[in-house]
Amino acid sequence: MMKNLHALACAVLLSVLPAAALHAEDVKAGDLLITQAWSRATPGGAKVAGGYLTIENKGAAPDRLTGGAVEVAARVEVHEMAMNNGVMTMRPLEQGLTIEPGKTVKLAPGGYHLMMLELKAPLKQGEKLPVTLQFEKAGKVQVAFDVQGVGAQAPNGAQAPGGMTGMKAMPDHSGMMKK
Repeated sequence: MMKNLHALACAVLLSVLPAAALHAEDVKAGDLLITQAWSRATPGGAKVAGGYLTIENKGAAPDRLTGGAVEVAARVEVHEMAMNNGVMTMRPLEQGLTIEPGKTVKLAPGGYHLMMLELKAPLKQGEKLPVTLQFEKAGKVQVAFDVQGVGAQAPNGAQAPGGMTGMKAMPDHSGMMKK
């Protein structure tokens, strides 16, 4: 009986370890706390990918996410998806995204997100993608994004967050822009 319980306990532990290992590490940069950084795997030939994360400003002054950099893409921009009169629109936020003091901003599918443009290689599920975020005050911040499956709606199988726009999660469009 004890042997069976021990085997069951080991099996449960081993099934939980991979999920824990794939969880993005929290990053503190000045007054900002960055959590749940993730992206989706992309099909071969895809030229864009999205990046998602949560940023909490624990300070007394606002900061602004203005963009970033990643080796596998020519550039990283901050974008917003929104519904306008029943039509989905996506646009870059030229001035970046402000994180007000004491507030949390979620970059999630269907809302604010990072757009990695002109991919040089596909993102593969299970990879850790090193991304440098650029903030107005916190400066350059290194964050490892967990690459989830192609159709993932949230990190590690969690429910998709509504983001600041309150929209439901959108389908995966990472393969839309192919050459």
